[in-house]
Amino acid sequence: MKLEYIIKSNKLTINQILTNELNTSSRLLFKLIKNNKILLNGLSCNTKNTANIGDILTVSFDYEEDNSNILPTKMNLNIIYEDDWILIVNKPAGIAIHPSILHYTDSLCNGIKFHFDSMGLKKKIRPVNRLDLNTSGLVIFAKCEYIQECLISQMKNNTFKKEYIAICSGLFDIKSDTINLPIARKENSIIERCISDKGQKSITHYEVIKELNNYSVVRCILETGRTHQIRVHMSAIGHPLVGDSLYGSISNFIDRQALHCYRLFFLHPVKNVFMDFIGDLPIDLKKFNFQI
Repeated sequence: MKLEYIIKSNKLTINQILTNELNTSSRLLFKLIKNNKILLNGLSCNTKNTANIGDILTVSFDYEEDNSNILPTKMNLNIIYEDDWILIVNKPAGIAIHPSILHYTDSLCNGIKFHFDSMGLKKKIRPVNRLDLNTSGLVIFAKCEYIQECLISQMKNNTFKKEYIAICSGLFDIKSDTINLPIARKENSIIERCISDKGQKSITHYEVIKELNNYSVVRCILETGRTHQIRVHMSAIGHPLVGDSLYGSISNFIDRQALHCYRLFFLHPVKNVFMDFIGDLPIDLKKFNFQI
């Protein structure tokens, strides 16, 4: 797990190159220097020194990390893509991302821990994007700290795209629009969110792609990533998700909120190419008979 970078300009220190051109955080940079994981032309170096055009900077992330806080559990993971740096799985509904008191051994992170153990990878389990327990879809895991930092930075810069399919109640008068309503935690609730002037900026772009009797199949693109964002926004405009008992009502057609993260689009931090992944719809959404 090594990153190689050919120096493109003179008069920059190695610290500057790592910070400004490779977007390495000061915290991670300190760790790499401390563990002697930065080489210039194959040799240990003082990162305060300058490098020359054509020099090869090598950063190694092969050090072991303590991940004993998560228990390994064998799972039938639906792996969409995997390389030395990232892992993408298509998560079914009903599985939590993180371990908790209620999901101490059966979260997705438990399954990823078992997968990492089976290949001898001793790294912390780092999900980059989050999905609710009963939301299905693509989840990306970073295999090292550097990749996690890069992808989170892309999310902040809105170059990491997350697209969802939602089945919403009713037919939309406006078939394509942007919802810009701030979301906050609802008072006296640790779970529920609400629209509030005191909330965080929250932006959802949507497009109706099919209408089914009194339901609408809606493609949603998140510009921000607030907890329950699509669920809260759709409820706020009068079209709660089908089966969403928290922000709408239960349904005879599906026993969860009808929401699936079907697409991830981002720049691979090491390969420097754009990656575009689409995950299959789960069975309970396929029965609505539409295509994306």
